[in-house]
Amino acid sequence: MVYLADAARYEKMTYHRCGDSGLKLPAISLGLWHNFGDSTLLENSRQLLRHAFDLGITHFDLANNYGPPPGSAESNFGRILQEDFLPWRDELIISTKAGYTMWDGPYGDWGSRKYLIASLDQSLRRMGVEYVDIFYHHRPDPETPLRETMRALDHIVRQGKALYIGLSNYPAAAAREAIDILNDLGTPCLIHQPKYSMFERWVEAELLEVLQEKGVGSIAFSPLAGGQLTDRYLHGIPPDSRAASGSRFLNPDQLTEEKLVTVRALNALAERRGQKLSQMALAWVLRNDRVTSVLIGASKISQLDDAVGMLANRHFSTAECNEIETILRGAK
Repeated sequence: MVYLADAARYEKMTYHRCGDSGLKLPAISLGLWHNFGDSTLLENSRQLLRHAFDLGITHFDLANNYGPPPGSAESNFGRILQEDFLPWRDELIISTKAGYTMWDGPYGDWGSRKYLIASLDQSLRRMGVEYVDIFYHHRPDPETPLRETMRALDHIVRQGKALYIGLSNYPAAAAREAIDILNDLGTPCLIHQPKYSMFERWVEAELLEVLQEKGVGSIAFSPLAGGQLTDRYLHGIPPDSRAASGSRFLNPDQLTEEKLVTVRALNALAERRGQKLSQMALAWVLRNDRVTSVLIGASKISQLDDAVGMLANRHFSTAECNEIETILRGAK
């Protein structure tokens, strides 16, 4: 069936300006980290992408190594893009990354100029596009000079292979230095992608202040802590859950009884707010407008509906914020 996008899609989403740039991102972005590789039926991936766009989700986030196997998420996305979304390419933000192991040998990892440029060329071929909207360095490289990595990113933009540059997983001090180098080169950093949730709050110490000072946007990945901040584990670990599957992204050892007590307390507050726990957790990450967008994964259309439904109740009273802080300190 030929796909026709929902004409009312932009009425369903809120868009936030990304730092000091002219670009706006949807409050909810869709990550293709899971559920878009060759182990997933292509038609399931297609339906997720179609439904996301119909909800006003315009930003699809990939990386060179997403799959499994590595590269397959980009290949599958590229096929769906060509078959379904070409009429709307200019309404999409497509992002990808390089920085983790992608191929054998000394040139398939980290942050050298050779790796970054070769990796993006491969990504463009897999997706069948001439450029991506955002290209990220996926993690800092402890051995390559930071200036070499940033000059490669600047070169990529000047070649027209990416419109904007982003950083991911950079700690505050390294992010500040990288942002300053990019500014000196004339290619400002658009966005930083850190891991951030109620259970992972390292960005609050310094990073968010650095980004705000420098006019750089932010997009939080794993805002649901790998599924911990959902109603999936309120009564233990279901046999068909990610935690029970041997996933390296969530294992049973993380779901201690102490953690489950916290999750249940948070869920009780979410219920009083008239929300699911997952919705409250997403709203909490977006609560103070220092985060531009939250990056979710989805295996079911209902998860997309839940995430976008959060926008109807994304603000917190002072009492609710205080209660959440108390719960997270383990006092309840």
